[in-house]
Amino acid sequence: MAVATYKFEVSTQGYSDIIDVSDQVQDLVKRSGLKEGLATVFVPGATAGVTTIEYEAGLVSDLKAALEKLAPQGASYAHDSRWGDGNGFSHIRAALLKASLTVPFSKGRLTTGTWQQIVIVDCDNRARRRQIIVQLTGE
Repeated sequence: MAVATYKFEVSTQGYSDIIDVSDQVQDLVKRSGLKEGLATVFVPGATAGVTTIEYEAGLVSDLKAALEKLAPQGASYAHDSRWGDGNGFSHIRAALLKASLTVPFSKGRLTTGTWQQIVIVDCDNRARRRQIIVQLTGE
């Protein structure tokens, strides 16, 4: 069993900006030389998450709208009262999404579905440069 850890960065616009990182993750699986195993994609920080979606304009818009309904920007958050940074909604959205996702790979390829992409969702209230950590475990 081998473990390989990689890092890369993405620039985001915040406010639930959704970035497709599927190709970067697949490239890392290929570079690792591993054929069978698990790819864990992790985004450090308390205001971003990772999930899968069919990455097309309609669903990207729908996901943003759903996050706005679940944790609206204009709502009152105790976090904002305490810290004054106005990103309480960002923390709630990120907590609902989760900070990591594990995807199996086989024969050196991620086993995502035809219309399924791995995405980072930056929920913060400002643009960011996000680090993405990908840890591959396999053989």
